[in-house]
Amino acid sequence: MIRLQPDPIDPELIRRSLEGTDAGGVAVFCGEVRAVTGEVRTERVVYTAYEPMALAEMERLAKQAAERWNARVAVVHRLGELLPGDIAVVTAAACAHRAEAFAACRFLIERLKADVPIWKQEFGPDRSVIREGERTVEVESADEVGE
Repeated sequence: MIRLQPDPIDPELIRRSLEGTDAGGVAVFCGEVRAVTGEVRTERVVYTAYEPMALAEMERLAKQAAERWNARVAVVHRLGELLPGDIAVVTAAACAHRAEAFAACRFLIERLKADVPIWKQEFGPDRSVIREGERTVEVESADEVGE
């Protein structure tokens, strides 16, 4: 299951899609929108992506994880406007053993954040910040982001 979607993500549905009697470990990571980063309050975020490339990269990462850890995997990311507490991303892996499931799940989220062209724009009371992986661009006023 590899998806970009505007609708809320159901982690339990994703977990169930990976079930099987051969998997002794199923790991699910849910990334949620924070209300505060450091001392900066976030009121909402907007996720955008270059969808064809993002999906291709997500497929590539899923294939790598599946082969490396003999896993069934899922990567689902939301696009659009989200509020604090909303689930933005889920990575999941089902493997014979828990250690492999944890490793595959962690690999997927770490590589997703580093390699996949998904951008997050955070809106707070006084400013906006655009994030691409570890790179951050601060926008001075809401007028600069078309609000």
